[in-house]
Formats: sequence, C-alpha cells, structure tokens
Amino acid sequence: MLRQSTIAIIGAPMDLGSGRRGVDMGPSAIRVANIHSRIASLGYKVEDLGNVAVEQAESSPAGPKRARYLAQIAETCLRLAEKVERAAGQGKVPLVLGGDHSIAAGSIAGIANHFHRRGEKIGVIWVDAHADMNTPQTSPSGNVHGMPLACLIGKGPKELTHLFGYAPKVDPRNVALVGLRAVDDLEAPHVTKSGVRAFTMRDIDEKGLPRVMAEAIDIVSAGTAGIHLSFDMDSVDPDEAPGVGTPVRGGITYREAHLAMELLSDTARLVALEVVEVNPVLDIANRTADLAVELMMSALGKRIL
Repeated sequence: MLRQSTIAIIGAPMDLGSGRRGVDMGPSAIRVANIHSRIASLGYKVEDLGNVAVEQAESSPAGPKRARYLAQIAETCLRLAEKVERAAGQGKVPLVLGGDHSIAAGSIAGIANHFHRRGEKIGVIWVDAHADMNTPQTSPSGNVHGMPLACLIGKGPKELTHLFGYAPKVDPRNVALVGLRAVDDLEAPHVTKSGVRAFTMRDIDEKGLPRVMAEAIDIVSAGTAGIHLSFDMDSVDPDEAPGVGTPVRGGITYREAHLAMELLSDTARLVALEVVEVNPVLDIANRTADLAVELMMSALGKRIL
C-alpha cells in the first residue's frame, strides 16, 4: 500500500499523438474493466475525476507535418498537468488513463511541478517498447506520441517542454526506460547521449527482470521525493496485450510485467502513475484493458498472498 489512501483517476482520451485511431477509447475500456472497484478492493478510497477535454481530429487542423496536432496536444497536456497537480496537492495519488503516450508530457509535468514548488524533484520509470525520445527533426512519422520523454527532459517543441514555464521537468539522470526494443535510427543518439538509463530487452534477457528493476529503482530514487510510473501497454508482448497501436514482438511476459509492478510497489515511493496506449478497436474481448487494470493493481500493492 502507498502512504496516501486516495487514488484519483483521471482520464486523458487523446489519440491526436498516435498514427492509428481508437486509443482515445482506452480510458473507457479500462473503466469497463472495473478499475474503480478492483483498486478499492485493495483498501484505497477511489475518486474518478473524469476526463480532460480533448479536441477531435475530425474538427482540428493537423498543423505541422513534423509534429501533428501539436497545438491541441499541448492544450490538453496543460489541462491534464493542472488536474494532476491539483490532485497531488490534495494528498491524492493521480492515476491517469490514456490515451496515447503524448499525455505523459502533461501528467508528468503536473506531478513534477507539484514537487518543484516544494524544492523537490521526482524520478520516472518509463516502461515501453519504444524510447519516445524523438523530436520533430528526427521523427519519421510526425506523431507526437513518439516524443514525450524527450520533451520531459527538455528536448523538443517548446509548447510541450515548457509547460509551467520551465524545462526540464525531470532530470534525465533520474529516468529509467525499461523494456526498450524498437528505436528509430535518428532517435537512438538522443537516447544514448541524454543521460537517461535505457534497459533494453537484451538487458532483461541477460540480467533478469529483478536485477533490471533494482537498478532502475536505484536510478529514479537517487535524490528524489518519489517515483512516477509511466506504463505503455506495448511494453508487454503482443500475445498478452494485443490491443495496442504499435505492437512489437518479443516484449516482456505476463509474469515479468507483474513482477516489475510488484517490485516497484515494494518501494512505497510511487507518487503518480499512468497506463497508456490501450486501443480497444484492436483488442480481443477487452483483454488489454483488463491486463492494464491487473498491472496497476500490482503497482498499488496487490499480492498473491
């Protein structure tokens, strides 16, 4: 269990950052999988703060080809950041339901700003098949969901890097990227030179998941007030999580995913978390949303015994 007793659920039904439609229905799919009652069963008070407003692609200009829908994504991320910061200020743990991964530029800005006002900083564990460290200059698609981690460490369009007027939101030396297995050619130098510690699937294969998580937790805990977890469902092998927009074979297994969450929960240092990229249009009988809820429960303290 976390120190805080209230979980504040916030939906961010964004698909503007993604190249495939449908991920905007992710928050609804996760709610349909009974996230409220299942988290409450762990002993938490659960409050659903609803969804942040998001512009629809059909009624919005796509804008620059190298960062499609940037203006609309930035507006949504600011609304989300303010909502996350407000919940944290009330002593609640924000749990954000995505939406595509571009929402993390807002959710992490919000929790980071909460601690920034107190003269403290946070660490981030980013569980993902992709690095999400492109910039408009390197992105082959122009999809902003491939850019949020770069933005959070101060690299990328100012509309996202400077939410609340400053950058970076997170010290790259306090960021651990876990499960990496698909990196764009021009993006790779951003990862290797950034100061972010990337643990690839080869690292997990060679070292084992427990050692990787132990190292990651040490990195994100060093000098920080707490940990934000950003969990992209495409980090899990598509055999277990078929309902994602950018599946990549060879991901972490069902048990590895749960173990990672259990080890993170053991720290009792989570201050906020999010689960993103659930696309029910591509899913099978809501399996991916159900797994997302299972994993969030493990992160929040559910145990086998």
